[in-house]
Amino acid sequence: MLAFGVVAVVAAAAVLIAGPKLGGSEATPNKLADTKLAPEPWTADPKYDPANASSTPAAKQPKAKPAPIDPTTGMPAASAGTNGSFTPPSPEERKRVYTATHAVNGSDPALLLNRTALAPASAPDPIKAIISAANLIVGQPYRWGGGHGSFQSKGYDCSGAVSYALAGAGLLQTPMASGGFMGYGEPGPGRWLTIYASPTHVYAVIAGLRWDTVGDARGSGPRWHPYDAYPQGFVARHVPGL
Repeated sequence: MLAFGVVAVVAAAAVLIAGPKLGGSEATPNKLADTKLAPEPWTADPKYDPANASSTPAAKQPKAKPAPIDPTTGMPAASAGTNGSFTPPSPEERKRVYTATHAVNGSDPALLLNRTALAPASAPDPIKAIISAANLIVGQPYRWGGGHGSFQSKGYDCSGAVSYALAGAGLLQTPMASGGFMGYGEPGPGRWLTIYASPTHVYAVIAGLRWDTVGDARGSGPRWHPYDAYPQGFVARHVPGL
């Protein structure tokens, strides 16, 4: 009888251990695993055909070096282990800026409708293509090194998100790490597009909206932000003509 009782207790314990774990990590779906692979960035605006790069003027295709391979991991070097250092504004400041609409560098601003950016009609085609591409990955989770090995990914870090947006307009052929953007294009801000880069973080201001992976009260990941840039510690770069 004693042996039967011991067996019963062991069997019950095994059922408890193997049974469903409510409230534990296994009960919560992995966000990255559930995320769909993003489409190619030019899907939203097929003017740029990667198989025929001549469809985009060569002058608007700054040459980019492939991301270096990390010998430890064998993967392209990621860009922002801390996902940047920007401190989000207070709720009061967010409310004030979210309702503000203003021209940037004399250009009409894009509009932010929920989480989707709408390019102004006066914007040149490359800017419209950049915005269309960026909209494709709004809400994707932040993933350190995401978007470095390929434009298609289930998550993006800062430079992966900026690379994806630029590729939508044929302005980048290979994903770049954040430090690489410090030499991208030409120095200084642009009229429609300004890229702010440092060795550890990069973001872009496109038609007055900030395309970034930080600074959102709802979490991290590629999103549009109607906030001004935070250029201290960054170099500003632009594409000639934009």
